Amino acid sequence: MFKNILVPTDGSELSQDTARRAISFAKEAGARITAFYAKPEYPVSYFGEGALIDPTTPEKFAELAEQQAQQVLDFVVELGRAAGVQVDRMALTSDLPYQAIIDAANEAGCDLIFMASHGRRGFSALLLGSETNKVLTHSKIPVLVYR
Repeated sequence: MFKNILVPTDGSELSQDTARRAISFAKEAGARITAFYAKPEYPVSYFGEGALIDPTTPEKFAELAEQQAQQVLDFVVELGRAAGVQVDRMALTSDLPYQAIIDAANEAGCDLIFMASHGRRGFSALLLGSETNKVLTHSKIPVLVYR
């Protein structure tokens, strides 16, 4: 049924739990995984009339973001290797993670997005995370939300 499943991850414990379940789901379905990480854009901060000076250059920021992306994606790749599931990796830079997730799914030819819900405390436990909700409302690709 599903052949290529996009699994967005941010490295959090919830994302890691979701990746574990996605790997199991992919193995049962005979599908492969495309692990995805949305790297942040270089932040430009302003305070009052002048810009705050950040000692990190855009190039250094991009390098650090790429290192973080690879660390987070390595976790999913290792899970896949242990389970015998092919895992490709993908990272895009965007300040709109939900759009980056949708773009990555389209670019990789995914037929399912398997992602975590967020906000598990108190009243917010009833609500999906804002990025998850945005993916659900904007994606033309089916979305499976793991709780």
